[in-house]
Amino acid sequence: MSRRSPALALPPWLAHALRAQRGPVPWRAVVRGALVAGPLVGAAVALGVTSLGVVAAIGAMLAGLSDRPGSRRSSVQRLGVPALAGAAGVCAGTYAGHHTGPVVLTVLLTLLGLVAGGFSAVGRVGSAAGSQVLVAAAVGSGMQSSDAPWERALAYLAGAGLLLLLCLVMPAPGAVAGTPRSAFRAADYHRFDGERDAVAAVYDAVAALLVAAGTPQATARRAALTAALDHAQDALAGPRLRRYTRSAAERRLHAQYAAALPLAEAATALAWAGDPLPARAAEGSRRLATAVRTGDHTGPLPAPARHRPELRALDDALLHAAEMFDRRGDRSEGGTEDGRGDGRGDGSGDRRPDTLHRRRRGVKDLLGVAVGPAGREYGMRVALCYGSSVAVAQVLHHTHWYWLPVTATFLVKPDLGPLLSRTLCRAAGTVLGAVLFAGLAAVLPQPAGLVAVVAVSGALIPVANRHFAALTAVATLLVLALAMLGGDDQASWSRIVETFLACAIVLIVGHLPMPGQHGGGVRDRLERAADAADAYLRHVLSASDDRARRWTLRREAYRTLAEARSAIALATAELPALARHSAGADEVAAVLERLVDTTTSCAVHLDDAGRLTSRHVERLAELRDELAERRGRVGLRRSTGSKGSPGSKGSPGLPLAG
Repeated sequence: MSRRSPALALPPWLAHALRAQRGPVPWRAVVRGALVAGPLVGAAVALGVTSLGVVAAIGAMLAGLSDRPGSRRSSVQRLGVPALAGAAGVCAGTYAGHHTGPVVLTVLLTLLGLVAGGFSAVGRVGSAAGSQVLVAAAVGSGMQSSDAPWERALAYLAGAGLLLLLCLVMPAPGAVAGTPRSAFRAADYHRFDGERDAVAAVYDAVAALLVAAGTPQATARRAALTAALDHAQDALAGPRLRRYTRSAAERRLHAQYAAALPLAEAATALAWAGDPLPARAAEGSRRLATAVRTGDHTGPLPAPARHRPELRALDDALLHAAEMFDRRGDRSEGGTEDGRGDGRGDGSGDRRPDTLHRRRRGVKDLLGVAVGPAGREYGMRVALCYGSSVAVAQVLHHTHWYWLPVTATFLVKPDLGPLLSRTLCRAAGTVLGAVLFAGLAAVLPQPAGLVAVVAVSGALIPVANRHFAALTAVATLLVLALAMLGGDDQASWSRIVETFLACAIVLIVGHLPMPGQHGGGVRDRLERAADAADAYLRHVLSASDDRARRWTLRREAYRTLAEARSAIALATAELPALARHSAGADEVAAVLERLVDTTTSCAVHLDDAGRLTSRHVERLAELRDELAERRGRVGLRRSTGSKGSPGSKGSPGLPLAG
């Protein structure tokens, strides 16, 4: 009787709207938020350039939305690229607002929405850049001011740039409390704190997967390991002035990440085998995680038994990791691309461009995603929502009409949640924020009270980021305070009405039929995941000795699968009218995950014995057939590599068991 009745289960879209992220308070981000928007607009008010201060505060606020945990170097790309796009947007929007009429302006902004929407499908940075260019263009053209376009662009960059500067220079908590017991220099500890935490989290995730082997939690732990590896890759792969790593501390972190790859492979193979492991099997990975954080020697690591290929692979990976960790000196931290020490002692192994085992995407690849099915579908919806909101806003207001298109921009973003869920959260958050602001504006002195509201709201954004309704309420407070400082005295209640209009526009456009096949974003990601899994499987079955290539393909297979899973989770939480277009996609992703896990186990067995067991052969054949069947159900094209797929014992050149 303890089971929950299915009738009481919440629909997915409502469950998503009520779900909030958990985690510790990001105090450094809170401090950064408090030190940027409020002080900037306060200084602008004091200097008599309030309008530029408002734009700078908006730039800081939008940059704060992307201020998430990560390395300092990755923050340059995560915050800097969207800030440049936003500066270009506010400059273009201001110029167009000064020199074009309503009809031409609506057409231009609609075209901008089409382009920005297409590039939003490229990834997180592209999505943030697309959002900022649209919001900034609406502010530039809809928030009238006598400031020149270039002045507003510089003000926008000043706000976002100050937040980025604080990300780069603010010390880590460990650097404030004192450096670890090891010989880490304080400067290196400060510079690479994000990278160090990300690499240590990989070893923790390996240990958690080993503990979960043979239990129902193994699948979730393997997904957590994928997320940790993705985060570590991104943290270590930030933009750099030089092509190669020059710091000994950074080279060491790259080598420690590379040493985790064979551990992750062995742990995945052990989880695939499905047998519980003794507690000592995970102790080595835990000690390695501690060594990454402190810089100390690992000391003797407990060796697992070696009676199975997976355990022998784990023991070998622990041995090589311990050898690499215990090296000291600037010129003794090199490692080959397979994560093992190369013995040369010159660090050249870590200086190779592909030391992080990631597939590099060029401009052609990014353009292909932007104009592909996902980019086209999303671009058209963004263009319709954005263009419609611009037209309606200009009919309602001759000046200060930015609120409606800005609201539509955030509502149309699928990475913020399912359509109805984010619409409800936006409406509720706007009402709450407007009511709070109306009360505060009635009692606080002006302009000092409004500046204080901006400062407090800026500090709350990193915490409110955990739920879209809370984020909307805080952003509404901040923007209404900035609007009043900038001379926009429209009542908060009119902003609520405009928010409801934007919600209606986005809901209507979100359910309109579009050229092509619905659910293009999900199918596009599934196709990429299937291609990556196929490439990984073919490389493993070719019995190649190129481990660097194998781990690059494995990382790409798991990363694309994680991206597909995220897109599917959002699509299935939509209303039934939209969710039905992605029906069956979750089952395809599950088969692909089992196929990639099986391929990883095959790689370990081929390294150990040079051939596969009958269990692997049968499992690959079953997964091949199941994948072909499910792909057809959801309308995916057949894999280009399906001919001669593994599982047919007569396949020439494949090391299959007889």
